[in-house]
Amino acid sequence: MNNLTPRRLFLFLLIGSVALSAFIGIGVLLLGNFGLIEVRILMTTLVITIVSVLGLACGAYVEIRGGRELPYAGIALSVIAGLMSFFIIWDILDDDELFIKSFLTVTLLATACSHLSLLALARLDRRFSWTRISAVVCVVLLCAILLFILWFEPTGDSDLIYRVLGVLGILLASITVVTPVLHKLSTSGTQTERIDAEIARLKQRLAELEAERSRLEAEKPEVGS
Repeated sequence: MNNLTPRRLFLFLLIGSVALSAFIGIGVLLLGNFGLIEVRILMTTLVITIVSVLGLACGAYVEIRGGRELPYAGIALSVIAGLMSFFIIWDILDDDELFIKSFLTVTLLATACSHLSLLALARLDRRFSWTRISAVVCVVLLCAILLFILWFEPTGDSDLIYRVLGVLGILLASITVVTPVLHKLSTSGTQTERIDAEIARLKQRLAELEAERSRLEAEKPEVGS
């Protein structure tokens, strides 16, 4: 289990939740009993599946590209959103408006972090780097507007804010679709740039190993003590 990376952990959770959902579905079809408890169990496994998918995107960014702040924030927010959803599914805080709004906020931020982590996996030439910046801007603006609507519930006859949401959504969807294509078209920079990126990654890994070695030596008991 020493090689249990975040991506592998969420992959195991995804497989387990899908298997459990299939088992419950087959059991319901065979036994013909689909009550409230079964619905809640099925929704719980569905939540675990969604959290696993979001975590996989963030875990892949950590493992492949060495990301830190964004993917770890996405993982933490995904787990928190999953735990909060259990309180709603199991009828504990499903009537608390503040809790539901907080849950939707955390879920939105977790989805945003996972989406950006997934887009960051693409290796783009500098000529295509504007797409990554554009994606970040679209995600930030979408989150800001949606959270404003969620928490302040603006009233009025103007539909401008929803038109802006539609434009941002279309732009983000377009960038998301073309990113894999641009990844294929990219040469990943010059050979020198690729070597520099690999050196930076290895230096970071070396620093982590040296820190781990120092910790182990500090914990090692002195001979003769």
